[in-house]
Amino acid sequence: MGKIVVIENVTLDGVMQAPAAPDEDTRGGFRHGGWGAPYSDEVAMREMGEGMAKGGPLLFGRVTYQQFEGFWPKQTDGNPFTPVLNAATKYVVSTTLTEPLSWENSVLIGEGELAAVKEREPGDIGVLGSGELVRTLLRLDLVDQFVLSIHPLVLGEGARLFGDGARLAAFELVKSVPTTTGVIIATYDRVR
Repeated sequence: MGKIVVIENVTLDGVMQAPAAPDEDTRGGFRHGGWGAPYSDEVAMREMGEGMAKGGPLLFGRVTYQQFEGFWPKQTDGNPFTPVLNAATKYVVSTTLTEPLSWENSVLIGEGELAAVKEREPGDIGVLGSGELVRTLLRLDLVDQFVLSIHPLVLGEGARLFGDGARLAAFELVKSVPTTTGVIIATYDRVR
């Protein structure tokens, strides 16, 4: 059985929307896109690189999948994440997309198939971004681990990792890594 690992950038007030670029996700009039970029450093890149080096399948919601699909397959700059992302099996949870999906190794699934994917896959299944999907996984009690890059920033608006209706779930801190920019990369395992 696999382990679902949610990997997120969040602010101190729990905002996860659009950490990478100003135009990444402007839904709801969000105007603070790119808030995470100034906090990148060698420590964070090393930690994320170690996780990516493990390989394994990825699980995406539609919006994040389409953002990644529009960028990563076209990269030719030698970024070490590119071949890992392209080679990974990508499970995409969507009710609006149709097959065939254009990014190699992409498989369209429905919400009802999430538990079966977890049962079928032997290792870690990474979730990047995909806030609505993360909230669904929490509701279904399928999240086994969070790797949160907690940024020393309060935005006061934007989509948050944990929305209304989050179900009670306990997690234990198993690792924390401070970066040179004040970000804390905290790994939490689900307590069952």
